[in-house]
Amino acid sequence: MTEPGPLLLGLDAGNTVIKAVLFDLTGRALAASERVGTSTRPAPGHVERDLDELWSNAAGVIRDCIERAGVSPGAIAAVRGAGHGNGLYLLDRAGGPLLAIQSLDSRAAAAADRLRAAGNGARLHGLCLQEPWPSQTPTLLAWLKAEDPARHAAAGTAFHCKDYVAWRLTGRRTADVSDMSGAGLVRFPDCSYDGDLLAAYSLGDARALLPHLLWPAEVAGRVTAAAAAMTGLAEGTPVAAGLFDVVANALGAGVVEAGQASIIAGTWSINQVVTRTPVVDPGIFMVSAFDAGRMVAIESSATSAANLEWYVRELVERGERRSDSFAACSRRVAAVAPAADDPFFHPFLYGSRQGADFRAGFYGLAGWHHEGHMLRALFEGVAFEHRRHVEVLRAAGIRFERASLSGGGARSVVWPQIFADVLGIPVTVPVSAEAGALGAAIAAGVAAGAFADLAEAVRAMTAERAGFSPDPGMAALHDARYRTYGMLTEAMRPLWREM
Repeated sequence: MTEPGPLLLGLDAGNTVIKAVLFDLTGRALAASERVGTSTRPAPGHVERDLDELWSNAAGVIRDCIERAGVSPGAIAAVRGAGHGNGLYLLDRAGGPLLAIQSLDSRAAAAADRLRAAGNGARLHGLCLQEPWPSQTPTLLAWLKAEDPARHAAAGTAFHCKDYVAWRLTGRRTADVSDMSGAGLVRFPDCSYDGDLLAAYSLGDARALLPHLLWPAEVAGRVTAAAAAMTGLAEGTPVAAGLFDVVANALGAGVVEAGQASIIAGTWSINQVVTRTPVVDPGIFMVSAFDAGRMVAIESSATSAANLEWYVRELVERGERRSDSFAACSRRVAAVAPAADDPFFHPFLYGSRQGADFRAGFYGLAGWHHEGHMLRALFEGVAFEHRRHVEVLRAAGIRFERASLSGGGARSVVWPQIFADVLGIPVTVPVSAEAGALGAAIAAGVAAGAFADLAEAVRAMTAERAGFSPDPGMAALHDARYRTYGMLTEAMRPLWREM
């Protein structure tokens, strides 16, 4: 084995896939590994996973990544993970797995409505800058307390996805501020747990369930002997507290300073801007703090590239996986000359924060349209929904002049240009295709002492791969089509309710 260190291992744990990527201090990826986990749906609206499988997959990708890189475990200076936010990952009082609810779960929709009722939603927003929503961690915990009191009484720790992995690595119960603020579980502006906040969720007795709270780049613990045997890491390797995955993606895409914007075209439409102080506006979905004096105002919904994933799975591959499916879709879009009478697409396959009854659909198809037109409508519709979120941020007084685009949509040869044209701002794409894992590695680098702070680490480990400027000749067309898109949304609202 060679000793090129110091190296940084970043984990990115989503709702399905967990990845491990090994980076050097310039942000160059040396090796990567990923595994797909299994979700179960024990009842309508319920989406759960097995915690033992999550740890097995995490340990497996770490070991595989180290072996692929051909490095000594001692060359790894620190490890850290990012993970999907919200959901609810519970240990029992003895530290055993109890329940893992993913952030795609909607069982607590009625509980969220009850928590918002009678002005309590506004009270909660005043404390944590977020109102209750179905897969939010405290809303799920409130649901469990009301609907499954025996299991609630057995709970010993309430984690997020990445924190469970960190607990298996270190044996320590920790969480980070970015995840806990993104879940509405810390009070702003001091970013701490708060009794009044828990009481507003009807969780006045839940303080003992919450892990020790750290900033993302603080050391959460060190790899235990048992974890070292499972993962191939060296015993004693520092493990940083880690990050909410949307924040990790922002850092991995080079976004860390106030006024910089990160757009993620992935399962969710993520639109976030770094600010120095909390943005207090009920129209904004959430605020997540990740460093002293650094936080992101976030507007998001499940309306982004997951729509293309569904299209490819159901209408292109039809059960036969092919490596070039997504690239082929982009080529079909590139072959279409945009026109005013092109069809439209609503990217609401998984609903919308505007209404759980929202549904997807193609509109305005004519006999001269072909699949390229349908795909371009899908690409454009996703960008339109990102634009709607961006307009919410701007209405709150947040200003930015350009944005970094990451996520699966950034890998397309045409989608970044569509984003630039629809948003009317320059869009850049980072060098790293694994921005979430890189963001986690950036936090690990600070925890290991390789960098003074997150800003220095971002400057050292990220770079732009390409830039896209808006085409002035497309502005009028997209503005007109965006207005029509909005009219279609309003016209469909009563029909969606009827459906």
